[in-house]
Amino acid sequence: MTRKMHVLASVLALAMSLSTLTACGSNSNDGNAAGSNKAGNAAGKEAKDTITALLPPVSGNFQSNFAQMEKDFSALYPNLTLKIEPASWEDMTQKLDTQVNAGSPPDIAFIGSDGISKYVQQEMLMDIKDVATPEMISDFDTAPLEYMKNGEGLYGFPAYMEIHALGGNKQYLEEAGIDYKKVQKDGWTFDEFREAIKKGVVKEGDKTKRYGFVFATAGVTAKDYLNILIKNAGMPASFTKDLKYAYTSKNFLEVLKDIRALIDDGSMPKELSSVDAGKRWNMFLTGQTMITGKGLATFENSAKQNNEKLKANDGSAVAGSIPVDYIVLPVPTFLGQQPVSSAAVDGYVTFRGQKDPTPEHKANVVKAAYFLASGKVAATTNNDLFVAQITKSAKEAAKSMTVDRNPDNVAAVDVLLSHANPARPDIPVELGAKAIKIEDAVIVPKLQALLANEISPEEMYEAVKSEAINTFGEDGVVKD
Repeated sequence: MTRKMHVLASVLALAMSLSTLTACGSNSNDGNAAGSNKAGNAAGKEAKDTITALLPPVSGNFQSNFAQMEKDFSALYPNLTLKIEPASWEDMTQKLDTQVNAGSPPDIAFIGSDGISKYVQQEMLMDIKDVATPEMISDFDTAPLEYMKNGEGLYGFPAYMEIHALGGNKQYLEEAGIDYKKVQKDGWTFDEFREAIKKGVVKEGDKTKRYGFVFATAGVTAKDYLNILIKNAGMPASFTKDLKYAYTSKNFLEVLKDIRALIDDGSMPKELSSVDAGKRWNMFLTGQTMITGKGLATFENSAKQNNEKLKANDGSAVAGSIPVDYIVLPVPTFLGQQPVSSAAVDGYVTFRGQKDPTPEHKANVVKAAYFLASGKVAATTNNDLFVAQITKSAKEAAKSMTVDRNPDNVAAVDVLLSHANPARPDIPVELGAKAIKIEDAVIVPKLQALLANEISPEEMYEAVKSEAINTFGEDGVVKD
């Protein structure tokens, strides 16, 4: 984004925020969206305060906008200073945990909503449900906002709801006779998906030149493949609504069988367990697979950027890559179950130190978190990511922005968002921790062994079931 666009974004953000304040019933321009008491003297001046935020590179241009964000926030709230500390994705967790352990975390940190329970356990998060105004709350789509809750508490504002989908090469899909527009609209069953990816396989003698489907399953992606699939098999969460551990269901075994079948068909590489995120994307851009996963909306933008580099012949494109039109595709459904999209919600989580913050500081932190998660700031960031806007104010701000997205992909993501897996703030922290332990100690290593054909689906299922019963008891697991 050019500097001119940055300035325009800032002006519009200020105008949008002031418009929101007016709509909230303020009779003067010094009202605030947080609705806190106006601390200070009779002249209406508020005490100075500084809000700190630890933020990673949420999008490609996000961190380059920090200075402008700080300036815009101070223009909106002259008595307040927003101090942003940048972090890389690699050191974000370490930096945050170091500050948390020292008892002096930032006021705001950008983390995944799945990390909220961890810091609730440590009693270092700040519940803002009594400070966030009705106007703020009503600005957000309901589903993503629920992810920022744990029990009865609200611990920040969501930045986006990202859907984990699949991604296809348009040319290859058409060559295979796959009506991808119908699939985007209506979805597909596992059997339909299995037959479709068989058609995408291209062999040269005994060697597979192109696979029908490749999914990253190594490294940080080790948990993704199974977690995304089982949501479409009647297990949208690790616990049922009555808090029984879900992965002892017979449906879990059937999904494991299907995972193995796709490799045995030759539609996926036998070496799938060694494919990490980087190799997965490289294989897609170099034409070695028709469909890839986990697909994110921003991948369309990444593919477009690589296409432009190929056109320019500047040598910076991925080695051996080809032009690719990226198509968003849903994950197949299993066993007649309804589709449930795997959603990731990250956002601006509010922290507290060892002492309770003053009511004034708490209100100011909420103002800053809302500023980052809404309006022009959110619109700019989410457009950079190619993800949907989740606040009314960001949707309005985004109308003035031009984003080069395939309209079929936009519509497909809207369908996926319509059946995103709901948040589960009702799952007790201690149960969630035990489920994560089973995932790390049993599910992930056994899945790697299954993908490598070292164990059978039945053996993996029995291992998970046995550990679950040991952990939760016979009455604490699903039996069907």
